[in-house]
Amino acid sequence: MKILPLALYTSLLVWELVSLVTCFPVLVRRNRDLRILGGSIAAPHSVSYIVSLQTEGKHFCGGVLIHKYWVLTAAHCNLGLRGMLIVGGENLLGQQEGSERTAHALRLVPHPHYNNKTNDNDIMLIELSMSLVESGVGSLVALPKAGSVLEEGRLCKVSGWGSTSLRSRFRASLSLRTVQVSVFSTAECNSSQSHNGNITENMVCAGSSAGGKDACEGDSGGPLVCDSQLFGLVSWGQSCGEARFPGVYTAVSKYKHWIEDTISHRPCPTPT
Repeated sequence: MKILPLALYTSLLVWELVSLVTCFPVLVRRNRDLRILGGSIAAPHSVSYIVSLQTEGKHFCGGVLIHKYWVLTAAHCNLGLRGMLIVGGENLLGQQEGSERTAHALRLVPHPHYNNKTNDNDIMLIELSMSLVESGVGSLVALPKAGSVLEEGRLCKVSGWGSTSLRSRFRASLSLRTVQVSVFSTAECNSSQSHNGNITENMVCAGSSAGGKDACEGDSGGPLVCDSQLFGLVSWGQSCGEARFPGVYTAVSKYKHWIEDTISHRPCPTPT
């Protein structure tokens, strides 16, 4: 595998109409992919529910195993079915460790109400051609109860392969990294001193009040896990590691019923 030239995916204003084998074709904006900032290298295979989404052998987004045949990721990671591979058991990008297993994407199901201007409903399911769990290299992460809310100050963990400093913002990390972040209140995150009203009820903010711990370029779609439950997916942010601008994540609990409906193999689930 080769290291992703992240600059290919970081333009905020590049738009592409993707032709997909999916229930809901969408106009895709290639958001700033996000990266781990201020974290540490994860112990080998300690984050076994994370997968690397790749095209032409290059990592472009993270994803999370929630079912033996389904991965959850961000809708803005939708680059189309063609050439997309989902790699489980990955720890070091660019090195064959013997634990990697690869599945093809059979179907992409972005949320039907995904808004690429506001980043609302930034969530997508990927159906896999084979189980990455039964191969022994991955494990499932639990979903939270539908509608459950994270309280301010709760500690969570975000993981991914993105670059590790502002100076190397277009260089991916070879090693999977993880960092502990704290949940911010929606009121604080939505204040005029922060994200200024752009946080919807379908988003959650997390970072560090001192700054320096965040997700930024490279890790979109990756997991925000709190007490072993998947509460968030890396979605967007104004900048990286700034105390006033915590990272913004898709609130997974808001989509529990949609996820269950989709996984039940309804051809095109009714939006909820």
